Amino acid sequence: METGSLEQTLQDGKLYRLLNSLIVAHLRDNNLNQAASAVASATMTSLNVEAPANKLLELVAKGLAVEKDETIRAVSSSGLYDLGSSIPTVYGSVPAPHGAAAIDFSSVQDTKGSSKSIPKHEPRHLSEHKNVARCARFTLDGKYIATGSSDTSIKLFEVAKIKQLMLPDARDGPVRPVIRTFYDHMQPINDLDFHPQNTILISGAKDQTIKFFDFSKVTAKRAFRVIQDTHNVRSVSFHPSGDFLLAGTDHPIPHLYDINTFQCYLSANVPEIGVRYSATGGMYVTASKDGAIRLWDGVNANCVRAIVGAHGPSEATSAIFTKDQRFILSCGKDSSVKLWEVGTGRLVKQYLGATHTQLRCQAVFNHTEEFVLSIDELNNEIVVWDALTAEKVARWPSNHIGAPRWIEHSPIEAAFVSCGTDKSIRYWKETL
Repeated sequence: METGSLEQTLQDGKLYRLLNSLIVAHLRDNNLNQAASAVASATMTSLNVEAPANKLLELVAKGLAVEKDETIRAVSSSGLYDLGSSIPTVYGSVPAPHGAAAIDFSSVQDTKGSSKSIPKHEPRHLSEHKNVARCARFTLDGKYIATGSSDTSIKLFEVAKIKQLMLPDARDGPVRPVIRTFYDHMQPINDLDFHPQNTILISGAKDQTIKFFDFSKVTAKRAFRVIQDTHNVRSVSFHPSGDFLLAGTDHPIPHLYDINTFQCYLSANVPEIGVRYSATGGMYVTASKDGAIRLWDGVNANCVRAIVGAHGPSEATSAIFTKDQRFILSCGKDSSVKLWEVGTGRLVKQYLGATHTQLRCQAVFNHTEEFVLSIDELNNEIVVWDALTAEKVARWPSNHIGAPRWIEHSPIEAAFVSCGTDKSIRYWKETL
């Protein structure tokens, strides 16, 4: 064997060992212990291998960014993602949020301390649907917002234009932040999500369909692809890779779709209605009508932890992961918002003092995860808690006629959207 060939073989072996170590560490750190053990055994890698947190995810993200730059998003016009020229090609690049992400809680030992104060936010009326505004979602880069309504329409807003509209000395004439309106559903829209890399918006609705819209096309009004489900589609969530999506429906089994083949995979046998992936896709969480929160392995779709009675006998209406995937924030019709530890399933925090018993409301973090926001139906207010101390730090009149039914926070800055039973959409921005 030539020296160069031998050196290359040794180098390849070293690279494979490093890769195997990162895979094992990634699976283990994301509580996928069975998968971590299997990979460790098959590759003769130590299960206790040390690696920086999220190192594999960081390297993959950098590699994808390089690949993206090299290909300059050269997507065939005949493919699933036919990108137009009206949306910038940098879509999907996510800037770092202002301020450091909070959460962590250092393994939480009933943490106390002084609560932070959140700056005042001012709402601005953006637009109105012809019926109840039911849901909203930001793109990962925070540049666009989509809202869905009982009137079966979807509105797409450009955040830069919203900010221009809110300037006190704007002199460029009327600004129209709604840049697209889509009409293709037959019944009310329940949930929305954006593809993590491409200009694709999906919607789930009571008409039992999931529809795909290409928002790069100025003239597009209707979906270019449709998944026909068998039940009312209550929630939708893209896998971070963009190759799969989860649908929570009125059927007792969450539906997992391969978006390239549209093949459907079924897993559970419990009434899961709210679904959300973790940041890496290694897990997903479901909120259930029976009041439970359940954690699922993102690879084999097996339930790895059930927090039964998370919200008593009341419906659990939403559940989301923290960015570090160590905790889950849930909301239920028992008027409670709760934080759960992923690794143990134990209750870490309760955020109390907001009544929500009728609407399918959410609890969300702000962009730095220092605060938790939810809706008080009884007083028609937006309530804010310090995430660490669980103390209420703000109560803001919603300015909606009747309580809003949905709030969605920007992933990158101090701003959020509220959707009302009064048909209106309001954008809340921090006042300096």
